[in-house]
Amino acid sequence: MRSFLLKLLIMGVMLIGLPLTGVILARYPAARYLEFPPKTQFIVHASFSWIAFAAIALLILLSAAPFILKGFRKKPAKKALPHKPFPWWGWLSILLLIVSWTIAWTRMPISKAFQEYTFIPLWLFYILIVNAITYRRTGHCMMLDKPVHFLFLFPFSAAFWWFFEYLNRFVQNWYYVGVYYGTVKYFLLATISFSTVLPAVLGTRDLLMSTKRIKEGFHGIFFIKPENPGMVAMAILLLSAIGLGCVGIFPDYLFPLLWVSPLLIILSLQTLFKEKHILSDIAEGNWNVVVGAAFSALICGIFWEMWNYYSLAKWEYSVPLVHRFKIFEMPILGYAGYLPFGLECAVVGDILAKIFANRTGGPSPN
Repeated sequence: MRSFLLKLLIMGVMLIGLPLTGVILARYPAARYLEFPPKTQFIVHASFSWIAFAAIALLILLSAAPFILKGFRKKPAKKALPHKPFPWWGWLSILLLIVSWTIAWTRMPISKAFQEYTFIPLWLFYILIVNAITYRRTGHCMMLDKPVHFLFLFPFSAAFWWFFEYLNRFVQNWYYVGVYYGTVKYFLLATISFSTVLPAVLGTRDLLMSTKRIKEGFHGIFFIKPENPGMVAMAILLLSAIGLGCVGIFPDYLFPLLWVSPLLIILSLQTLFKEKHILSDIAEGNWNVVVGAAFSALICGIFWEMWNYYSLAKWEYSVPLVHRFKIFEMPILGYAGYLPFGLECAVVGDILAKIFANRTGGPSPN
């Protein structure tokens, strides 16, 4: 617990303090980054660049190619899974999700009073459905097997996503439109909405990891095993600190740090504390856990963007250099940001699971 609190303190100071310190040292007006609710769009982003788009697209394709090729190879042999009926609460959740989806995407007078609040029920029912499917496949699901841990994910998820909302102030890659709230209502509704992020992504990960394709299909792709992991971790931590300090000064070029810097900081600290982390198995060429975590966020990301598209209260994007070829409101290359985000969700979820396991005496996750 002490090491967890120390890592949390270091991470909080870096993520909150460094971007704000950078803009203050650059003599930018700090008050505009602390506006709440955030309404002012004061960053004028760089226009679309074919060179930047092609370079980033090529980097993404080269990084993803080994996993895509591996995924299309011969399917692992199927293994019989415990047969469980699809639970009644899963069927009820499907019905209520359809109702919520209808209200979100239509402008019927009868549903007008509910249309600005549909994000929360959509994702609550999504969470219940993925837990129901996992239960149907394996006879287990997080909601039933670890109810206290499952419920605790919701408040922790809200705090987790508020970090990203804060970092977004320095790059302004997304902003909210459609409905405008006062400070208290905005905070309450946003916090409740943000509370569904971790349960959704981690529930989707559990479902994916119940499949042979994800659980066992990505072993032996390539190996990453630095000779001196402590030195590498220190170097990454230093570079992350410099990048966070400059992100508000050069938002057109450093905006990807919004998604990768929390992951780099957490993994660096876990390495320095000599703890096992989500990338530990890649030293042996085992990428199954990484692929499962990354793909789970991408799946949730597609649902996030889809349900957002016709909703009354929604978000839009302004991404420098690559803002073109949108799928829903998101530029196509922006979906790559969900991949490291999935790893961040998995890391945080595993840390919380270990804390609960230590306090209850249960098995700790690998």
